[in-house]
Amino acid sequence: MSQQTMSQTITDDLDDLLDVLPPGICGTLRIHPERDQLLEIILDLGRRPEARFPTHEMTLHSDEVTSEDLDYVVERIGAFGEDNRAGIERTLHRISCLRNRAGRVVGLTCRVGRAVFGMINIVEDLVRSGKSLLLLGRPGVGKTTMLREVARVLAEDMRRRVIVVDTSNEIAGDGDIPHPAIGRARRMQVSSPSRQHAVMIEAVENHMPEVIIIDEIGTELEAGASRTIAERGVQLVGTAHGITLENLIMNPTLSDLLGGIQTVTLGDEEARRRGTQKSILERKAPPTFDIVVEIQDFHRVAVHADVTSTVDAILRGRNVEAEIRELSPEGEIVTIREAVGPALAAEPPRKLPLRNNDGKITQIFPFGISRSRLEQAAKNAELPVAISDRLEGSDAVLTARNYFRRRPQTLRDAETMGVPVYVLKNHTAAQIEQLLISIAETASGGNEVLRAIKEAEDASYQVLSNGQAEVELTPQNAYVRRLQHQVAQRYNLNSRSTGREPVRRVLISGGKPTGADE
Repeated sequence: MSQQTMSQTITDDLDDLLDVLPPGICGTLRIHPERDQLLEIILDLGRRPEARFPTHEMTLHSDEVTSEDLDYVVERIGAFGEDNRAGIERTLHRISCLRNRAGRVVGLTCRVGRAVFGMINIVEDLVRSGKSLLLLGRPGVGKTTMLREVARVLAEDMRRRVIVVDTSNEIAGDGDIPHPAIGRARRMQVSSPSRQHAVMIEAVENHMPEVIIIDEIGTELEAGASRTIAERGVQLVGTAHGITLENLIMNPTLSDLLGGIQTVTLGDEEARRRGTQKSILERKAPPTFDIVVEIQDFHRVAVHADVTSTVDAILRGRNVEAEIRELSPEGEIVTIREAVGPALAAEPPRKLPLRNNDGKITQIFPFGISRSRLEQAAKNAELPVAISDRLEGSDAVLTARNYFRRRPQTLRDAETMGVPVYVLKNHTAAQIEQLLISIAETASGGNEVLRAIKEAEDASYQVLSNGQAEVELTPQNAYVRRLQHQVAQRYNLNSRSTGREPVRRVLISGGKPTGADE
C-alpha cells in the first residue's frame, strides 16, 4: 500500500447557469449550503422543478414548471444541436432538452459543468507516460471533468500539442473561445455527432497533434478512428460508454478498442495442449488503448495498467488484479490491489474444505460489516473461516468502502500489526462469499494448491506424450483433488481417486474422462 498527497481546486461558474433560470426557481440554489455539490437541475413541463445532488434530490419551488419557464431558459442559452444539447457562452454547463412529437421543448436537464484543477493527480503518472488512456465510468462520475484536466496538464505542464475533439462543446464550453480549463490545448468543434469520427481523423491529418482528447466514443466508426489515431503514434485519451473493462469486452460495438474479440475453434491436440475447450475467445489485434481507468467515483479509480494481459486473462477465465487508487479524507492517495473476477468465466463458484490443510480455521475480524451476514456466507460456502471479536489474533480484516475511506484508528492499527485489510465494494451475498473464498484460499496456502494443479498438468502431459498408462499424484484434500480431476477432464483424460484419508490421491490415465469419483 502506498500513499501520496493531492489537492484540488474547483471552479464551476454556477452563477452563470443560475442566471438563465427563472428567478423563482434559482433563488433557493443561490444560498444553498451544498451548491458546490449540485449536479443538475431538472425542469419538466407540468412538474415541480428539482435539483439533484450526489446523495439526494430537492424540490426548488412548489409551483409546476410552465411553458413560459422553459421558453425563458431557451432564449438565454446557445442553440440546440442535432443531439439536443446547448451550452452557455464561456462556461462548461450543458443544457439538454426533451421534445414532444411536434418538436417543442417540454423538458430541460441543466447539468453543472465544473473545472477541477488537480483531479488527475490520482492518475497523473499514467497521463504523463505517453500511453493511450481510456476512461470508463457511469454517467456523472467525472469522466469529462477529468478529460479537461488531462488536456490542460498535457498542453501547459508538458508543452505538448493537444487537440480536443469537442462534439457537444462539453469539454471546452460553448462559444468560439475555449474555456480556460483546457489550458493551451486547441479545440475542434464538431458540427454533428455523426461526424465525430471524421473530425478525429481530420485532427490528425491537418494539425499534427501529439495528443488527441475525445469524449464519448460510442460507435464502430469512432472506434475505428481511434485505432487509426493510435497506429499513427498519437497519444489518445478518451472516454467510452461502459462502467468496467469487462463491460467493454462484451460490447460488440466497442470491443475493438480492446483489440476486438473473436471465437476460435481449436483442434483436439491444441485444445489438450492449452487445457481448454475447443471453442475459445481470443483478441483479434492489439488493444487501441494501453491503459484503462475505471472511475468508480470522484475519489476512487481502478487502473488496468496492462490492457493486453488483462483482456487475455479475462477471456481465459482467469482472475485479474486491478490497482485501486483512492483519495482519503486527509487528501492522500492510497493504493491497494483488488481482485477482479472474470465476467466471462463459466465455472461455478469454488468451495473450500471446512478446514485448511493444517486444520487451522481462518479468523476474520469484521469492521463495519454485518457479522451475521458474514457467518451465513461462510456457512453457505463451507469455508474454513470464523468471525473474530478481536483484532488481535485475526488473520484478516473485512471492512466496507466508506469505513476504509475514513481510515479510522482500528484500520490503522491493523496495518501497523500487519493484518491484511480487505475492502468490500458492496454488501451483496455473492460478493461477500467471493471475498471470503479469496481470503480463505490465501490462508489455506495458495502456493500448495497451484503446485498440486501443476502436478496434475504434468501428469496429463506424461499420459498424452509418453503413452504412460497411469500416473499417481501425491495425496491431497478433497478440494484440491477436485481441481486435479478438472485438469484431467480438460485434457480429455480419465481420472479417479484411490486410498483412504488422509492419503487419498488422484490417478490420471488415458481414455475418455469419467469425472471425479469423490
